[in-house]
Amino acid sequence: MQVSLTMLVDTPDYSEKCVYLEALKNRLEAMCSPQIVAAFNSQSTEQAKMFVKVFSEIDRMPQLLAYYYKCHKVQLVSVWQELCQSEMSLDRQLTEFYDTLLGAWHTQLQWVSQIFKKPHEVVTVLLIQTLAAMVPSIAVCLNTAMDRTSPEYKLSTLLELFQATGHFAKALEAAIMPHIGEHNNVKVMELVEAVYGAYKPFQLQYGNLEEAHLLIQLSSIPLEHGEALDCVQELSHSVSRLFSLASGAVERCIKLTDGLGVCGLLQALQALFKKYVSDFTNTLQSIRKKYKLDSVPDNFLFLEDWTAFQHSIRIIAACGELLRQCGDFEQQLASRILSTAGKHLSESYSPCSLTGMQEATTTERKSCKNPWQEYNYLQKADPGEYASLMETLYMLKEKGAVSANLLAAARSDLARQNQVAHQLAFDSVFLRIKQQLLLVPKMESWGYEDNSETLTEDLPTFSLTPLEYISNIGQYLMSLPLHLEPFVTPEDSALELALHAGKLPYPPEQGEETPELDNMADYWLGSLARATMQTYCDVILQIPVLTPHSSKQLATDIDYLINVMDALGLQPTRTLQMIVTLIKTKPEDFRQAAKTLPRKLSSSIAAMRNIEY
Repeated sequence: MQVSLTMLVDTPDYSEKCVYLEALKNRLEAMCSPQIVAAFNSQSTEQAKMFVKVFSEIDRMPQLLAYYYKCHKVQLVSVWQELCQSEMSLDRQLTEFYDTLLGAWHTQLQWVSQIFKKPHEVVTVLLIQTLAAMVPSIAVCLNTAMDRTSPEYKLSTLLELFQATGHFAKALEAAIMPHIGEHNNVKVMELVEAVYGAYKPFQLQYGNLEEAHLLIQLSSIPLEHGEALDCVQELSHSVSRLFSLASGAVERCIKLTDGLGVCGLLQALQALFKKYVSDFTNTLQSIRKKYKLDSVPDNFLFLEDWTAFQHSIRIIAACGELLRQCGDFEQQLASRILSTAGKHLSESYSPCSLTGMQEATTTERKSCKNPWQEYNYLQKADPGEYASLMETLYMLKEKGAVSANLLAAARSDLARQNQVAHQLAFDSVFLRIKQQLLLVPKMESWGYEDNSETLTEDLPTFSLTPLEYISNIGQYLMSLPLHLEPFVTPEDSALELALHAGKLPYPPEQGEETPELDNMADYWLGSLARATMQTYCDVILQIPVLTPHSSKQLATDIDYLINVMDALGLQPTRTLQMIVTLIKTKPEDFRQAAKTLPRKLSSSIAAMRNIEY
């Protein structure tokens, strides 16, 4: 009848005859329906072959396949529903169900190969329909599980579930790929989407999930403690833990997103390093308070205490280790990103041409060899992030890790942190000197008159001895080289790295030779010495009045400090030399001596000495 009808296509009642024929087909299908279901349920090869022959002849193979899909889909979905009623955890439920699906794949492929044409496509569609028909769906189950999970376990829970799905996907890939030529590639890609699709919303949120996870983990690394020594130890120990967290994030990114979540990973890592540096810096401020480095004692008692400086050296070494490990981690990160996500970068990609990127991607998809490996949830779901990913991959491939600035912000933050640690160390040493120098303007002895001055004003100053404050400073400075020995030839490469990366206040004066920059101990000694001389100059200019006798005493004190500097191989600053010149100059020669010196400085010294100028 079907063949006869094709010959009557031009007759007036052709459409009516077509309707009548379809009605007959429907009646036949309805009559056969119970036997079809029974044949598919019992896997009766002979019965199934007969129905294939009949339905082929009446041009109703899609309907027969629909019976097949429905029969087995119902069976498989019922297995899932039973699992959902069990007490098993979701990852266990998924594993059990995936095992059932995988078993169905192999058994059905074997049976279907005897019944239908294109058996691989038939079984592929069966799995696609089954995954779509699951009630509750995997997506609903995932959302429920994530909602019930506390924040610190959300990402690990998601990864456990994804791992179960990943094992299933790998098993399917292993089953399909040897026969990929017999498959409909479009259907295989649909199957891949059906398997992984439930995770797409979470993969797109990966950056936020990772950031929250890292910050929670970081909060379990307390840097602040009651005792300064405990703080220092925690700062040192925290370095390895920080990069362990960062490395864990990279592994999670690869497992969950196959590298497509790199932009989210970089965002999360930036948040991790930013928070860590903030905590580290706050701890340094706490250590400053513990050692009272921001408050100068207002007394004459001079006590040498190098504990804070020794602790500061350990902190600087920790900063160096952070800088070193950050550099290493950035290189490793670049390598992992390229090796994992690099496959998504087209050879013809150019950051200037998004059109070229899209065309290249389309071409590559047409020649897609392995849909499982080429699965890309990001390109359509978030084109903006995908474009950023391509740009990052391109920069890595063309210019390397450092030029790509993967962790530029982190490196900058760590460098600033190293600078704060240097300032802490510097202040811990200079505080003792500053304490003594700040007493200078307050010393009442500068205003004392000596009755014998008129008789002795022409006598040399060697009869005077340096006052206690400058003697304390001189002895302290002379002991510095001993305490700076760790900087001479640092055995710790991290300490050496940090020292070279850090900068100290009071750099050499313009035009001054700076061989000290080649030697860290000399660099520190020079900086502390210049700080001493600069501060000394500042406090001298705050002295309200100098009598002839006290002028000689001050000149003696300054000469003593200059001798100490000479013993240390250092030059006095120009300002200090000018001050001592003006202090020593006789009143009648003052105007002439001041001609070549800064007017403001000369005026200040003249006012102190009560010289008309």
